[in-house]
Amino acid sequence: MYKHPYTLIMKTIIEPFRIKSVEPIRMTTREERIECLKKAHYNLFAIPSQDVMIDLLTDSGTGAMSSEQWAGVMRGDESYAGAPSWFRFRDVIENITGMSNILPTHQGRASERLLVEVMIGAGNGKGKIVPNNAHFDTTRANIEHSGCETIDLLTPEGQDPSTDAPFKGNMDLDALEDLLAKRADDIPFVMLTITCNSIGGQPVSLENMKAVRKICDKYNKPFILDACRFAENAWFIKQREPGQQGRSVEDIAREQFDLCDGSTISAKKDGMVNIGGVLLFRDQKLFQAASNLLILTEGFMTYGGLAGRDLEAMAVGFEEVLCEDYLRYRIRSTEYLGEKLLESGINIVRPAGGHAIYIDAADFCPHIPKEQFPGQALAVGLYEAGGIRSCEIGSVMMGEHAHMELVRLAIPRRTYTQSHIDYVIDIIREVHDNASSLPGYRIAEEPDALRHFTAKFEQTGVPSPV
Repeated sequence: MYKHPYTLIMKTIIEPFRIKSVEPIRMTTREERIECLKKAHYNLFAIPSQDVMIDLLTDSGTGAMSSEQWAGVMRGDESYAGAPSWFRFRDVIENITGMSNILPTHQGRASERLLVEVMIGAGNGKGKIVPNNAHFDTTRANIEHSGCETIDLLTPEGQDPSTDAPFKGNMDLDALEDLLAKRADDIPFVMLTITCNSIGGQPVSLENMKAVRKICDKYNKPFILDACRFAENAWFIKQREPGQQGRSVEDIAREQFDLCDGSTISAKKDGMVNIGGVLLFRDQKLFQAASNLLILTEGFMTYGGLAGRDLEAMAVGFEEVLCEDYLRYRIRSTEYLGEKLLESGINIVRPAGGHAIYIDAADFCPHIPKEQFPGQALAVGLYEAGGIRSCEIGSVMMGEHAHMELVRLAIPRRTYTQSHIDYVIDIIREVHDNASSLPGYRIAEEPDALRHFTAKFEQTGVPSPV
């Protein structure tokens, strides 16, 4: 009897692609890595990439492009205005999102900056609030740079790493309604991040998006999507939300965009490219204002700070990311890492996120208090033990906004094989067995904003066990 091939893929996760180009990994020693950490002041962003064996710092722009994307790079037209590459990119984005007011940008934070300036105003945000399920770092920083306050309205289950719920990225609807009822005049727009990166790459349900849309309509507020991982979110909806299983990912993705008034997208995530972003508006006046700013600070409207070859690669990437064979592999391979860690007694944000696994650093390092940054301690420990670069997402990155003390293992798209991930699992187990020896950290030097990128740390020694 014939069986669909995916009914047979249980123990082995097969990549839906072949590898035809490779780059070497330099195998470092522990002594070399200890020296690298000292030179970097224990900030993994300051470690040269050639000294990293497995780089899970971010999935943003770190993936491998396909043969079709590289073919697009060769087709790229570098005309200043109206290049064929622009029209190819525009048509793909319009087909996916249903929006025709499309601006390319050089990456997601450029889209965020333009959004803030046209919807809040540079320096005009004092007394205003932007609610979100949970803002990510650059989104929050761009909004707060205007003087505006950010507030996270995440559902309670999203703030508990051990709770196993299908849509932990959902907005707390009662909290949103209450905030708008009290301060609607102070809220320029409502934002929703899909998937919700800062709390574990957790998805948002269509039901929740529709409810947010309804509340926004009630108070006449624009609804903006941070849609960096829109395809992964659509896949989770297809897999987990009742009544969605028979739909295509493309249809679900389109419905997500149909619910919003505008969107910021970092193409370095679900655009499957190394650089690029998108800004979308339905309102023509907002689009025109953003276009004027784009010309002033990024480039002409049909290239937005990018080369034509980048637009071509983005056009292909946004189509490829909606391939269900790819999404099935992408999400399942991330789950594999999470399952192996849980089997080893290592707590993570459950269920597994789409683009990353988030280790509960507070549970991993119970001897290190929040003030000594357990996430930073774990991230440093992973690099020292095995050359794995990860990212703290806790009190270092989020400060007072931190929901949990986490270490993110962000998996670049189409880059590492299962044997690489098995190596990561072995190193994490080793560090876990010796977690009590990990020291705490203090910040010796930091900038005014986005401190996690450039802060310098000092070890505080190993605290007494609690």
